[in-house]
Amino acid sequence: MSLALHVLVPGDLATRTGGFIYDRRMVEGLRGRSWAVHVHDVGAGFPAPSAAVRAHAAQAIDALPDNALVVADGLAFGVLPDVVEAHARRLRWVALVHHPLALESGIDADRQRALFDSEQRALALARGVIVTSPSTARALAAYAVPASRIVVVEPGTDAAPLATGSGSAALALLCVATLTPRKGHALLLEALAALGDRAWTLHCAGSTTMDPACAAAVADAARRHGLQGRVVLHGELEGAALEALYAGADAFVLPSFHEGYGMALAEALARGLPVISTLAGAIPDTVPAEAGALVPPGDMPALRAALQRLLDDAPWRAQAADGARVARERLPTWDDGAERLAGALLQIADVAAGRA
Repeated sequence: MSLALHVLVPGDLATRTGGFIYDRRMVEGLRGRSWAVHVHDVGAGFPAPSAAVRAHAAQAIDALPDNALVVADGLAFGVLPDVVEAHARRLRWVALVHHPLALESGIDADRQRALFDSEQRALALARGVIVTSPSTARALAAYAVPASRIVVVEPGTDAAPLATGSGSAALALLCVATLTPRKGHALLLEALAALGDRAWTLHCAGSTTMDPACAAAVADAARRHGLQGRVVLHGELEGAALEALYAGADAFVLPSFHEGYGMALAEALARGLPVISTLAGAIPDTVPAEAGALVPPGDMPALRAALQRLLDDAPWRAQAADGARVARERLPTWDDGAERLAGALLQIADVAAGRA
């Protein structure tokens, strides 16, 4: 059995961030299972949309057919509680929460509270909630979402060849993440600045345009720490260019303050790369301890010590790479995710129709 499905996305589905990649791959997976999936772009700028974008989103939702099963990306869903409520009797809402909006870094306490309250109101109206990790499922307990309405559908990871490494005395460190405060680039540069007497190069692949102020601050930090030439900001990459960076990397580093899953970390494991990251959010669910080192988010001394060990201790680095190779065999596939999502949506649809 399959159904017609409407998916609301906060911008261009082709955008290369983890959330959009997840949405896109799940849409493809459902269509491959004969679902009639209709994608609606409700506008960019979420979770802080302009008045014009809010109006566009409301119009797009007004146009959805009665009794439609609607999966709404949480980046938009969580800040549109009034619109969601206005259509709660007419539409069968399913929220897709990559991570709670209030856990974004770089926002003040008032903004955090406003986002928490808004998302809690919206989630109360959802017939079901899809999350991308057990960690996010646990986090939603604070939002009073019953566990019975939550289904974990982890992202998939495509099979990839093992990295061959840089072949150089200077280790190639790779960080794949959009330059936003939550990803911790500034902290990473500060930690590496004290290790300037070691041989390393940091390659950062990720959009510099989604948060221009953060990207400018990272570039300024590289200059301030005297790391020009050792820190390369590649911007957003895909295809062969990104594959080349993974292939030539010796290790993967990502000191995030929060991750709802950490797709780039899974991609690193798929290539057998040792990982230095944090204990934030779902990262411990994704990266096993034997594949590298996870430190408390924001803990500069701990991050620096982990990086120092990575650079100085070749046997430990090789042991962590072995751990990553073991972990790669356990990574879920996108086909696994699409199958689980299809089953969850069928169950939600049955419950909403009073047939289960």
